[in-house]
Amino acid sequence: MTLPSGPSSPPIDRIQQNVLAASERRLLNWLCARMPGWVTPDILTVLGMVGAFAIFAGYAASSLHVHWLWLAIGGYVLQWFGDSMDGSLARFRRIERPSYGYFIDHSCDGLATLLILAGMGASPYIRMDVALVALAGYLLLSIHAYLAARVMGEFKLSYLSAGPTELRLMLIGLTLAMMALGYAPGLFGVISGFDLFVGVVSVILILLFVIQTLVTAKRLAISDAKDARR
Repeated sequence: MTLPSGPSSPPIDRIQQNVLAASERRLLNWLCARMPGWVTPDILTVLGMVGAFAIFAGYAASSLHVHWLWLAIGGYVLQWFGDSMDGSLARFRRIERPSYGYFIDHSCDGLATLLILAGMGASPYIRMDVALVALAGYLLLSIHAYLAARVMGEFKLSYLSAGPTELRLMLIGLTLAMMALGYAPGLFGVISGFDLFVGVVSVILILLFVIQTLVTAKRLAISDAKDARR
């Protein structure tokens, strides 16, 4: 999706260095070339949100039966398809709406992340407080990306060679582990292994936010000092 830039903001470059980026781009281009004409980017955006609600429902209902976790896994696939294809199809058909697309896409991303982590917290596998710390970490990193896009002209889509697709695959793996291991008390007592895993990921996200903030602040200070000397 093309990112907008205002009259006083620099042109925005997408920085995507995740492991699967090239392979995913080839797959998305292949899918775009075969997408029926009646399928529009807006339909795909809605489809992605349907996937997010399915993830929430699958996790929340897993307290009734573990097989509901299959709904969450299917939701991840649907959410990837809709979220990845909407902007790709718009660019492929040359029907981009940069400001509208940027606003809607990232608004949906925020809501989808809330649904996913709230669903995990509502499941018997992960404590709600742990899930909410993970949500805070993800949103902090998102805030940094949006601020950097505005002040640096760089929109970073991946960290530590991982992006949204790698994160979804990791969460699918976590969900499969839930199905295989169950939620009986483990070695850590009231803190399950799943809580520990999500907690570690939360800490990494928050540390990335702090580090990236310091790095960006230093770059901006140097840039402003150079501009002041001119």
